[in-house]
Amino acid sequence: MKKIFALIALFSFTSIGAFAQNPDDILGIWLNEREDAKIEIYKQNGKYYGKIVWLLNDREDDGSTPNRDDKNPNAGLRNRRVIGINIMTALEWDADDEEYTDGEIYDPRSGNTYSLYGYIQDDGKLFMKGYMGFSLIGRSTEWTRSSLN
Repeated sequence: MKKIFALIALFSFTSIGAFAQNPDDILGIWLNEREDAKIEIYKQNGKYYGKIVWLLNDREDDGSTPNRDDKNPNAGLRNRRVIGINIMTALEWDADDEEYTDGEIYDPRSGNTYSLYGYIQDDGKLFMKGYMGFSLIGRSTEWTRSSLN
């Protein structure tokens, strides 16, 4: 009887942990919702960052030069190439809410930077919401796990 109780207790504790999300589940390469960019999310000093590692079309309208960050509000950064830009910065894991919070995301299409929170959905997609001011007003997106290929 003691063995059965011990097995039930052990199963209960391990199954509770199985439902908890691992904060590092966000690490890896993600395809954005438009499917025209891939972002590699990595961890540095306990926070999560994301940089653009692939673009479907990495050329300016002239077709000969790589896309540049020409909408950046900082004139000194407008000539940098879009591939390699860190667009997601300082995202933190909130264990109580099981979501990523307090980060920022930069949109090179507009040159705007937004506050950011997100979480990995049951279907494995990464839900993120960028907002200015209050999180009720903003834009949501879903990214799909990918590879660099």
